[in-house]
Formats: sequence, C-alpha cells, structure tokens
Amino acid sequence: MPIAIWALAIGAFAICTSEFVIMGLLQEVANDLSITIGQSGFLVTGYALGVVLGAPFLTPFLVGLKRKPVLIGLMLLFTLGNIACAIAPSYETMLVARLVTALAQATFFGLGAVVATKLVPADKQASAIAAMFMGATLANIFGAPLGTFIGQELGWRSAFYVIAVLGVLSALSIAKLLPSIKKEATSNLAAEFRALAQPGMIRALLITIFGFGGTFTAFTYISPMLTELTGMSIDYVPAMLLLFGFGMAVGNPLGARLSNKGIVFGMRVTLMALILALVALYFATHSTIAMVIVTFLFGAAMFATIPSLQTYVLSEAGKAPVLASAFNIAAFNLGNAGGAWLGGISIDGGVELGLLPLIAAAVSVVGLLLSLTISTQKSAQPVTA
Repeated sequence: MPIAIWALAIGAFAICTSEFVIMGLLQEVANDLSITIGQSGFLVTGYALGVVLGAPFLTPFLVGLKRKPVLIGLMLLFTLGNIACAIAPSYETMLVARLVTALAQATFFGLGAVVATKLVPADKQASAIAAMFMGATLANIFGAPLGTFIGQELGWRSAFYVIAVLGVLSALSIAKLLPSIKKEATSNLAAEFRALAQPGMIRALLITIFGFGGTFTAFTYISPMLTELTGMSIDYVPAMLLLFGFGMAVGNPLGARLSNKGIVFGMRVTLMALILALVALYFATHSTIAMVIVTFLFGAAMFATIPSLQTYVLSEAGKAPVLASAFNIAAFNLGNAGGAWLGGISIDGGVELGLLPLIAAAVSVVGLLLSLTISTQKSAQPVTA
C-alpha cells in the first residue's frame, strides 16, 4: 500500500480512539464534573449525534472541494474538539465539545475511503480501504484501552490531550504524504436524496439503527458494570477493553464470510449472535471468568454485524451509493446515540445496572425482526457503484 494510505489510517486511529475512550473513563469524568454515571453516558450520545449530523449535512458541502485540504481541515477540527474536551470546565461544555469533535468523523471516513481507492490500481481498491480502516480496528484494540490507562493514571483530561496530538500528527502526515487527488464528477444530490427515500432503503437504515444500536445500551456502561457488578478493580478496565477490541478484530472477518454466503443470511445470523451475546452478558456480570469470556464474545458479535449491515444498505441504494454510505454511518451512530441515551435514562430512572444487557438485547431484537421481513432472493448480491 502507498504510504499516503497509512497517513489516512493514522486519522482513522485517532478518531476512533476519541470515540471509544470515553467508555473507560465514564466514572472519572462523572466524579470530576459532579454528574451521575447516566449523565456521563450522554457524552457518548452527544458524540454519536455529531456523526449523525456530519454525515448528511456536512458531507454534501465539502464533496465539491479538493480532497487533500478537506481531509487536513477535518483533522484540525477534530484536534480542536479534543482540546476543548480536555479543558472543558463543565458537563455542558464537554457535551458540546464532544459533538463538535464528532462532526469530522463521517466526512473523513467517507472522503478518506474515496481517496484511498484513487491511490491504487482498480484491483487493489478494496485492500486500500481495508488498510485505511485498519486504523479504526487498531483504535479499538490499542487506542481506547491505552487512552483509558493514561486517563486513569494521569487524569481523564490527559487522554484527550494525547488524542489531540494524534490529530495534529495525522494532519501533518496527510499534508506531507498525500498527493493531490482530482475530484470526481459532481453527482445529482437531489436525485440521490430521492433514491434514499424509498421504502427498502428506509428499512435498511432502520435495521442498522436498531440492530447495532442495542450494543451501546450495554457497552457504554461496561466500566461501571465491571467494577460495581463483577467486582473488578478499575485498573483492569483497560485490559478488558483490550480484550473487547480483540473480539472486534476477530468478529469482523467472520461476519464478512457469512455475508459472502448471502447478505440477508449473514445479517440474520450475526444479529442473532449479538442478541445471544447480550443475554450472556446479563448472566455473566457476577463472575469474573464469565465476564472475561463474554466480553470477548460480545466484541466479536458486535463487529460481526457490520459487513452485512453495510452491504445490505448498498444493495438497496440504487443510484445513491455516495449518500447511502454517508447515511449508513449516520445510522450506526444514531443507533449508538439512542442506545447510550436509553441506558442513561434507564439508570437515572432506577433500573438496575445489571439489567442493561437485557434492554440492549431487546433493542437489537427489533433489528432482527425487521430483517425477517426481507425476501432472501431480493438482495442476494450487493449492488456496487
């Protein structure tokens, strides 16, 4: 792979580390800002909503600009957002800072993937995208656990300063290593928006929102579950997040193999696996050994759903592949936001922490039921742009 793609991967690593590190630092943030655990969970919701807003509203305005300056500008916006998180004097300020930070994510990943394909021959485009997204995978395996460790040892604000440095490093790498990329021909955005309004596309996005969204009802509060229910020391939370990340890395290719046998088949199987993992999490919370095993399986099931959900959305996209991709990123994060919000209001409403995995499973069941309304013959193969 050209070295320029690894510059994009650094950006993906920084962005996803910022997105997921907050899960391991919820208790520290809550104590410092004098808020409840439920309120701190809304910091996950705020970030996800920022991605949701950035995908459909920011991307169309930037798609006509030169790629390299846009990518650099997005990483600088991301950097400023993380600095704002690090110095936030109040919960409200932190919430706004997280939302601003997230605006860069959808557009960076969308345009970055397009740029990556322009740097290699046609027969290596999929590998180029995979190489860029390797940064996101490594963020889950190493970035978020390491950020959690730094935040616990040096104060949670230090984690966001380190992530801001990564943002600067990414911007400099893109400026130095990425060549100028010609813009693609401008598409008819109005026609693409009309294509997205079709019933099949709406159902596909709803499956993503509910099917994947249940994960964040539980995952957002994994740190307090480990410490308050399982009885683990908070020092072990980074290691458990590392284990969760390894599960994600294993689950993603397994989900892809299932989807190769049929998109709808893969989607139903992986959603069922996710639901079973969430139910298992409910029963495992009071056993350290069981939590270690189930945490790995939870991560694997969570990321196994992604290939089929992404591919099914593209299979329903018709003449709107560009916006379909952006809207699917928004759908994932709308599910994340809704899941974290549901978990937060449940805790603040008096629901026991240990019941969150069952609530999460119920949300994902909605996505599974929606997938059962699809004809397996209709979407046997993806529609490619």
